[in-house]
Amino acid sequence: MVFHSILFDRPEDAIAVETLQAPVFSVDLNLDQIIDAITAGREEYNLKPFFYSSLNDIEAIRYRHEVFRDLENAILFDQIKSFAHRTRAMREHLAQAEKLYYKYQKERWFVEAVEIYCDAVNCLMQDLSRADLKSRGFGRFRNHVATYAQSESFSSLLAETKQLLADLSTVHYSLLIKGGAVTVRKYDSESDYSVDVEQTFEKFKQGAVKDYRVKFSASPDMNHVEAAILELLAKLYPDIFLHLDEYCARHASYLSETIARFDREIQFYVAYLESLSLFKRAGLQFCYPEVSNTSKNVYNYEGFDLALADKLIREKSSVVCNDFFLKDKERIFVVTGPNQGGKTTFARAFGQLHFLASLGCPVPGKEAQLFLFDRLFTHFEKEEDIRNLRGKLEDDLVRIHDILTQATPKSIIIMNESFTATTLSDAIFLSTRTLDRIIQLDLLCVCVTFIDELASLGEKTVSVVAGVVPDNPAVRTYKIVRRPADGVAYARSLAEKYRLTYACLKERIQA
Repeated sequence: MVFHSILFDRPEDAIAVETLQAPVFSVDLNLDQIIDAITAGREEYNLKPFFYSSLNDIEAIRYRHEVFRDLENAILFDQIKSFAHRTRAMREHLAQAEKLYYKYQKERWFVEAVEIYCDAVNCLMQDLSRADLKSRGFGRFRNHVATYAQSESFSSLLAETKQLLADLSTVHYSLLIKGGAVTVRKYDSESDYSVDVEQTFEKFKQGAVKDYRVKFSASPDMNHVEAAILELLAKLYPDIFLHLDEYCARHASYLSETIARFDREIQFYVAYLESLSLFKRAGLQFCYPEVSNTSKNVYNYEGFDLALADKLIREKSSVVCNDFFLKDKERIFVVTGPNQGGKTTFARAFGQLHFLASLGCPVPGKEAQLFLFDRLFTHFEKEEDIRNLRGKLEDDLVRIHDILTQATPKSIIIMNESFTATTLSDAIFLSTRTLDRIIQLDLLCVCVTFIDELASLGEKTVSVVAGVVPDNPAVRTYKIVRRPADGVAYARSLAEKYRLTYACLKERIQA
């Protein structure tokens, strides 16, 4: 098949209009931190639009999985990075040419940029021809590069570039400087008297002496004297410099659009795989999830929150992994337990996993099966916004109403401590009504709450609890386990630990 893109299996899968706006849920799920970390140092490729846009087709996800697996070959990975290094050098040459003022100097930098490009294409063709490729994307691209590199247009571009550079290397000249006048003429095999002078005076040399030789500036900029000399050289070698002019005019659009697209798109994979190295060195695992747009049986073993893990690893702290699964009619995780016990982290990880899976990326965990959603919604606690003149509770209600209006059975909703700005009885009522609607829609949901009653609304809800050390409830395990909600027991244990029970307080007051 014809190669279109290393990111998209079919042309119709490609992003019609790239957006620079992150998904509205990215801050709630800390995806903004994850994407910033992945794309850092690669601003020239403008990768963020690729990480903002989910795929909506299972086959498109498999296409990316195949490319990722090919790039797990360390040799191929290094070869792709080498190609990227060459094309970056090419762009640097072109950028430098744009900054220069004098015509022939700009043209020489342009020719060198084309030479780098031709060498990059040839090296890539040779590397891919020897690689053991399994993916459709790389297989098609290998065929495209081989065809392109052997084409008449590329072969003639390469040959002409090499010939022009060889011709330019034959430009030798002599300068005669007398007072304020500089005479430029062709080099005519004159002797280099500097060697004879050095040999003559060598016998008078005593110890270390001052070196009076002038070093030429390494700056690419030319001064007006150098530019005038170059203009005179163009008159001394008119055929070579005329060829230079014609070459630059004819090959202004030398860069293959397909090669340029690959150069940018392949960085999506390279950036992501390089970002995983930090986690893998810490012993954390990643896997290629099974993704379905029909089955809502989902699971993940030894998963974790990427953003939090990055922070903990850099602080040399341990990362706690968690498992989850929903099967049969189960759809909703109701997460309860003590504060600071990992409840929100679990909810964020659930959202991150599904979003990364929708990009076709490996996800945290040893093994996973995830759902390909149509929309992902988050309802996290927000500070009051004076611009909308709504109170906190009203804002919560407006946002959840908008979510439930737009959601479909293929959506995912992640709620975190909703309706905390009201009384307990009202919070129970509002949360119950919200979950009833979610149950009717039959969509996947994670609901972090302080209301234990929500954990037993029906067969679609699953109670999971943030754990504590049994003998010391003040110490969190950060493990999220499936079991009935029992927040009251934690409160009693904590009260006993800190002597805040009714009996203890009465005893202390009497004392």
